[in-house]
Amino acid sequence: MKHLLYTLMFLFMTTQNLDAQNKYNSLTEKEEAIINNKHTEAPFSGKYDDFHQEGTYICKKCNAPLYKSENKFNAQCGWPAFDDEIKGAVKRIPDKDGIRTEIVCANCDGHLGHVFIGEGFTPTQTRHCVNSLSMVFIPKGENIPEKITLKPQTEIAYLASGCFWGTEYHLQKIPGVVSTTVGYMGGKTKDPTYREVCSGKTGHAETTKVEFDPSEVSFETIAKIYFETHDTSQIDGQGPDIGDQYRSVIFYNNERQKEIAEKLIKELEKNGYTVVTELTPAEIFYDAEEYHQDYYENKGSSPYCHIYQKKFK
Repeated sequence: MKHLLYTLMFLFMTTQNLDAQNKYNSLTEKEEAIINNKHTEAPFSGKYDDFHQEGTYICKKCNAPLYKSENKFNAQCGWPAFDDEIKGAVKRIPDKDGIRTEIVCANCDGHLGHVFIGEGFTPTQTRHCVNSLSMVFIPKGENIPEKITLKPQTEIAYLASGCFWGTEYHLQKIPGVVSTTVGYMGGKTKDPTYREVCSGKTGHAETTKVEFDPSEVSFETIAKIYFETHDTSQIDGQGPDIGDQYRSVIFYNNERQKEIAEKLIKELEKNGYTVVTELTPAEIFYDAEEYHQDYYENKGSSPYCHIYQKKFK
């Protein structure tokens, strides 16, 4: 029960920290439906449809400047129309309908509307058809609010494959990995020491916490390298390191990570490898002592029990 309480406290604090760091502008229910859920306001209902003042249109969600008034024109379509955007402000992506091209704010991915090409309204042959509720107009001469740029959303993986010095050595070199921390997970002792974990009585596994940017590297890529840098057939050990603290285990953070790990294990087994790697829900992670962090990086050497071997085709 106490262990469960620690886990719930950890998850709560993590969520609170994320909320505190990642805040866009508050949205009304209608704005939320359009900007985040990709709905469309009724034609001729938006405040900027028949609107002709000079100034700049910014994103309602993050304040990023999107369009200049000189690029606005009357397309008589029922929504504000622009024949060009501020450079780099708008991102185009295929619409789910398989026909149209959606436009979103390049800074926050907030839904703006759709872009149409070749209609002949202006020399640019381009019409950005935008929901009024996705924007805020700033009159010429007034200060534009500071753009809200959030920290990249990172993901966490917890991977154990023997001595955490070697596990970290390989995983921290993957492009897209933001940081790595070695520590302990999966046991019953609160805030254990290295000596306690080595006794084999705490139940913890030497684990590497990997923080990565999913826009640069996927969990699947990281998991593949994890599997390819240790002996997945050895139970409760890795090379000469023997004990359940050296067991092979992925502490998954969500069902998606679990499903990816299961898929890779099946692929390894199909390729002829024995896999005893455990898949266990993530628990509380305890940082190891400072002298364990970046061990091989600081020592200037390489692992003795973790060697890369290509296992996936």
